[in-house]
Amino acid sequence: MKFATGLYQLAIAFWVGGSALFTFVLTPLLFKTESRDSAGRIVGILFPGYFRWGLACGVIALGCRLVMRGGRMGLVTGILAAMLAITLFQAYYVEPKAAAIKQQIVSFDQTPKDDPVRQQFGRLHGVSAVCNLVVLAGGVVLVVLL
Repeated sequence: MKFATGLYQLAIAFWVGGSALFTFVLTPLLFKTESRDSAGRIVGILFPGYFRWGLACGVIALGCRLVMRGGRMGLVTGILAAMLAITLFQAYYVEPKAAAIKQQIVSFDQTPKDDPVRQQFGRLHGVSAVCNLVVLAGGVVLVVLL
């Protein structure tokens, strides 16, 4: 039981910490120091790994939580399940679709903001950003509940 508790805490810390670092430090730094196109390309390369990291941490945390609670669901387990579902949605729907649309845009620096393809990408980016913030908020709640 102690092992499951410790592993659960590590998984939550790694998931929330990794998400916060990627969202609030790495991505803004890239967009501040690189061109829009270069930063977008780098972040696009990192996204699949970012989502796999979240999924791995989430599966470990959920599994440990179920072991700790004898398989019973509760508020924390529900938050974890929701965070995992959102991360799955991002990893297997939003990100691949956004990446495919992004390939149609030769340059974000040169493509007008009112371009229909760029607007379509912008909508998906908005969905992804909201999902990411919801997962982060759920993670903060879980850290507080630790």
